[in-house]
Amino acid sequence: MADDHFDIVVIGAGIHGAGVAQAAAAGGYSVLVLEQEGIASATSSRSSKLIHGGLRYLETGQFTLVHECLRERDLLLKLAPDLVRLSPFYIPVYRDTTRRPWQLRFGLGLYAAFVGFGRDSRFSSLPRRGWGELDGLETGGLQRVFQYRDAQADDAALTRAVMRSAQTLGARLLVPATFKAGELRERDCVIDYAHNGRRHRCTAGVLVNAAGPWVSRILQCMTPRVVGPALDLIQGTHVVIDGKLSRGVYYMEAPRDRRAVFAMPWHGKILVGTTETPFEGDPAEVGPRPEEQDYLLETLGHYFPAYRGKDRVQVLEAFAGLRVLPAGKGRAFRRPRETVLYTDRLPRPRMLTVYGGKLTVYRSTAQKIIKRLKESLPQRHAVASTRDLPLPAA
Repeated sequence: MADDHFDIVVIGAGIHGAGVAQAAAAGGYSVLVLEQEGIASATSSRSSKLIHGGLRYLETGQFTLVHECLRERDLLLKLAPDLVRLSPFYIPVYRDTTRRPWQLRFGLGLYAAFVGFGRDSRFSSLPRRGWGELDGLETGGLQRVFQYRDAQADDAALTRAVMRSAQTLGARLLVPATFKAGELRERDCVIDYAHNGRRHRCTAGVLVNAAGPWVSRILQCMTPRVVGPALDLIQGTHVVIDGKLSRGVYYMEAPRDRRAVFAMPWHGKILVGTTETPFEGDPAEVGPRPEEQDYLLETLGHYFPAYRGKDRVQVLEAFAGLRVLPAGKGRAFRRPRETVLYTDRLPRPRMLTVYGGKLTVYRSTAQKIIKRLKESLPQRHAVASTRDLPLPAA
């Protein structure tokens, strides 16, 4: 016999697991979250710390994603003002920059249109007389500097705030709790897990697999076996160096491969990221590679002469996280970034797996998940709306 029954059991307390727990609890459902290490212990604490619309996604025609990101960014600025803040972003354009000024102006104009041409969407070309105030930015060959606004956030603190909101609404969180096995039946699921050294069992109307880079391992533990879409794990590394950027965030084009790399202020230091390196192996063993750190420092030094050369840079910290992308050919930088929601069956799924996803749109993703699962769940009365729930810092 099962010890407990829940409407929804969520595996993983990263931003998507926390978001689903909050949305489910707000909808009046009973929720259990199983987390093996800690809230935001993996990818959700190793991101680029940005709540942004994804300006570069316009290049690959992901207009729906950009619009969704900007809408959710503006909502988070209201719900979590202590955790999500607007910051100036600068895009320097040099003679050898791939993206020409007219392209960037067009993209920024489209970006502003998605926001609604309000105060927060304005962009400009910084006058030449102001270039010398940009934290020592290289001015040799500099042709234009665009300025716009996007948001920064403490990703781990935001995830914790969302989980606290879910718990306030009645969601139950178990940490550390390791998922062991699951059985998908016609009317419910049986879930076996370990917590505090003991084996437990519960049942649920639906199981949400929000385990990030471990999603495929969870599927392998299911009966009957669930075969999800092929995926690639892409490692993203960041470095924190001793230094200061007082003006804001810099959107740089890496000289080696023309990818977008950010340099930004972070707790009085400089955060530089990210890379995109294929990863194979145990997600628990992900770590920054020396060649990735060299790539980031080379990019930073290319734009900021004060940090040019290893003898001028003190790396204080380096960390790496894993993105989950649908398997595909070509560079990860060009791949679509929409979240994939995969169910075990239709029309009444018993399990839903979250592939990929962006920090910025965690809330809207969670709402889509609850909507997708509604036919598998009992009727409940909503107690709140996630559009109105404040997310204060701890």
